Amino acid sequence: MATDRHVLHPSEQRLTAEVAALFPLQREWNEDAYFALPDTNRFIELYRGELIMPPHPTHRHQRVVGRAYRLLSDFVEDRNLGIVQVAPLPVRLGPDHVREPDVLFLLNEHADRIGDQCWGPPDLAMEVTSPSTRKADRQEKPREYAQAGIREYWLLDPEAETIEVYVLRKRAYRLWVKAARGETAASQLLTGFKLRVDEVFAK
Repeated sequence: MATDRHVLHPSEQRLTAEVAALFPLQREWNEDAYFALPDTNRFIELYRGELIMPPHPTHRHQRVVGRAYRLLSDFVEDRNLGIVQVAPLPVRLGPDHVREPDVLFLLNEHADRIGDQCWGPPDLAMEVTSPSTRKADRQEKPREYAQAGIREYWLLDPEAETIEVYVLRKRAYRLWVKAARGETAASQLLTGFKLRVDEVFAK
C-alpha cells in the first residue's frame, strides 16, 4: 500500500540523535539551557529539571484566552494600572523554574520584574484549563504560583463554564469567588474588574 510517510535513512537517524545529544537529558535541565533554546511558537516550561511541553492549544482554548486578555487589558490600560501580557511568555518563579501563564498582569510598581528574556512573578495569573492540563492547573500551578507570591490566580474552565478566583493568604490560595453561567467573577486585587461568565464562554 502506498504511503507518503518518510522513512528515515540511517544517516538521518544518526543526525537526529546527534542533535538531541546537544541538549541536557530530562531532570538535568537548568534555566541557562532553557533560555538557550531556539525560538519556537510552542509553550515550553521548566520544572524540576525537566522541560514540559503542553499540547498545542485548541481553538476553544485560544478563544477564551483572547477574550480574557482583551477584557483585562482594556480595564488595565484605561486606568493605567500596569501591563497585561499573553502567553507564550516565560515567567521565572524561582531558580530553574519557569512557567508560561495564559494571561498575566503586572502592576506599574513592579515593572522592574520585566526582563529581556522573561518576567518575574506577575501580580495576577490566569490559566484556561483543558483535560490535558487540568492536573497542572488545579494542583501544581496553584502551589507554585502561591510560593512565588502571585497575589491572585484565575482559573477559567471552558468544559464546566466556570471562573474561579483565588487570592493569596499566607502563601496559599483561598477561593474568593466561583462563578457559573449567568454570574460574574470579580477581582479582589483590581477593584472593579469583573468577567461575565456568559461573555467569556460565548459560542
